[in-house]
Amino acid sequence: MGVSRQQAVENRHAIVAAAEKLFRERGVDAVGLAELMKAAGFTQGGFYNHFKSKDALVAAVMEKAMEDGGETYASIIENARSADANPVRQRIEWYLSPEHRANIEAGCPLSCFVGDARRLGDVAHGSYVEGLAANLEEFAKVIEDTEGISEGSRGKAITLFSQMVGTLLLSRAVADVDPALADEILDEGRQHLLTAVGTQRGNRSHGHAR
Repeated sequence: MGVSRQQAVENRHAIVAAAEKLFRERGVDAVGLAELMKAAGFTQGGFYNHFKSKDALVAAVMEKAMEDGGETYASIIENARSADANPVRQRIEWYLSPEHRANIEAGCPLSCFVGDARRLGDVAHGSYVEGLAANLEEFAKVIEDTEGISEGSRGKAITLFSQMVGTLLLSRAVADVDPALADEILDEGRQHLLTAVGTQRGNRSHGHAR
């Protein structure tokens, strides 16, 4: 007896979710089909009922990760505005927090998959690039609105986000071996960026919430 269409959709979602978790933890190339199908609760033979290749699965994972990342970012900005807080500072504080550093499974996909991006297939790589471009565009709009500027917001968005990603990745890289150094990197990077944002001309709100 075959599975229903609804069950097939749910099974596909389970495979994508299991694959994303493993890809985030270990990297795309380090995870085989047998392992990820076992993690999803299925046999390896059932993989091709849902995807024609591992590249197709990776593309589905990347599309989902970028969509989820965009929704998380939008939620952070909306929450900051609802609390009458500076959304740029709020995002920096969230991004460079110990909680986000530890949340590899569901944290920012742009930082989590940055090491895999250039080795991905064309479709998955394209999803990553689109996700990054959309992120920077939205971040620039938030900066423009928050600071009341009409020029230079894109450059600031690129600079800030690049520094955020670099700080997060370096802190993560040493967290298990040298937690003190990891915290130092995270704290110094966060404070530097918050100071830079706080001293920019035209900044409408200097308050921030932790």
